[in-house]
Amino acid sequence: MKQNKYDDPDFFANYSQMPRSTGGLNAAGEWQVFRGLLPKLKDTNVLDLGCGFGWHCRYASQQQAQSVIGVDLSENMLKRARESTHDPAIEYLQLAIEDIDFAPEQFDVVISSLAFHYIKNFAAICKKVYHALKPEGSFVFSIEHPIFTALAAQDWYHDDAGKRLHWPVDGYQDEGQRIARFLDNDVIKYHRTLETHINALIDAGFQIKKISEPQPSKEVLEEYPEMKDETRRPIFLLIAAVKNS
Repeated sequence: MKQNKYDDPDFFANYSQMPRSTGGLNAAGEWQVFRGLLPKLKDTNVLDLGCGFGWHCRYASQQQAQSVIGVDLSENMLKRARESTHDPAIEYLQLAIEDIDFAPEQFDVVISSLAFHYIKNFAAICKKVYHALKPEGSFVFSIEHPIFTALAAQDWYHDDAGKRLHWPVDGYQDEGQRIARFLDNDVIKYHRTLETHINALIDAGFQIKKISEPQPSKEVLEEYPEMKDETRRPIFLLIAAVKNS
């Protein structure tokens, strides 16, 4: 059974109060960099894996994408996305990312934001995305950085006064499941090294175009000063790849 914490009422209520849930893309510290990795979306067919509230789907439509399909397992997520979207160009499908089965060369662009670290078999997803992309199609996604996922605790070391001293990294080469604490719930995540991510893409047939380990922008830090420590270690990894023709 695929993990679906977002249909738990208490978990979803807490998630709905997070800044990126209420403020959208502009409240996401990595958004400006993610947007810069995207190709031109006008007249393209776009697939968003793990679309959540549909922020990226609506952005793609605003950029005049011809069609956008958002996939998410959570009924709660898709209900919110549909309530926020009155756009015939956007279609939402309730489906686990692992279960996608689209036609060959159906999409020009496939995107995903902070979803793949919940997926056990990343290599299989890369192959499915490659299959569904047109030649020279773009695959752009973000995940939690392997430095962030290495330890299940996902927390700073503190001194006796509670000051954040440093971010610990241990067990980096030990890939696999982690039980992380998120919004007062145990959540299953999967840790993979940077090497594994890159080689899964290459083995599927992709060419890596760019990698980014973004920091929150100055504007985001001014609006959300509590994010200042996000400049001390990478929390996100963004990768842009293209399907070889």
